[in-house]
Amino acid sequence: MLSMLSLFGRAFGDADTYESARPGAGYLVALLGSPGFVAVAALSADRVVGGLAAYVLPKFEQARSEVYIYDLAVDEPFRRRGVATGLIDRLRTVAAECGAWVIYVQADRGDGPAVALYSKLGVGEDVLHFDISPHREGAAEAEQNVAPDCGGNR
Repeated sequence: MLSMLSLFGRAFGDADTYESARPGAGYLVALLGSPGFVAVAALSADRVVGGLAAYVLPKFEQARSEVYIYDLAVDEPFRRRGVATGLIDRLRTVAAECGAWVIYVQADRGDGPAVALYSKLGVGEDVLHFDISPHREGAAEAEQNVAPDCGGNR
């Protein structure tokens, strides 16, 4: 998982996000053991050359789940060799095993290779994406850095 974080940082040109505040081993073990998280790695000679991180989202309107591909990256020398398609194919197996009815992923319009890959594998939808801060203006810095248990009924 740590190697995947490094890969994502390199591939997305955002090493700070993926390297500067890495979670500890206990957090990663719990995450990897969670039924709501899926990590798939492509290896070449014991080196991570591709990675996929996805979340299983149980639905409320029907007894089924969706799987959201949050991050997918392939190291530069291994691109255009079917690695990303192989990662998604493995995720398809996992998604089917957990009863998911769809896998979805977001791609930026300007990311031609990603759009081409996802267009080959699925049906595109034209949607808008909004980021909404969980913090209201003026919230204390200490409140913003607390990581409460987000489960349960609110």
